[in-house]
Amino acid sequence: METTMQTATETRPAFTEWLKAQQDRSGLVGQLVTAVRLDRQFPFNGSPDDVRKHLNKMQADGDMFEAVDEAETDWLCY
Repeated sequence: METTMQTATETRPAFTEWLKAQQDRSGLVGQLVTAVRLDRQFPFNGSPDDVRKHLNKMQADGDMFEAVDEAETDWLCY
């Protein structure tokens, strides 16, 4: 009997796809989700680092970087 195991990256959606689905979140992550939905240049299908690079380029405030950190932790636990 052969058993196959999927890795977390095979079953977990891309960070930004997961983030877009968090529309009912409040706090900083909720603010980040709102920004994602309004930003046509947002790096969809991107990693947390892609999001940080984009926020840096857009000169976002520090709270948005904190929101990415919080969201990344939640995403990794998904």
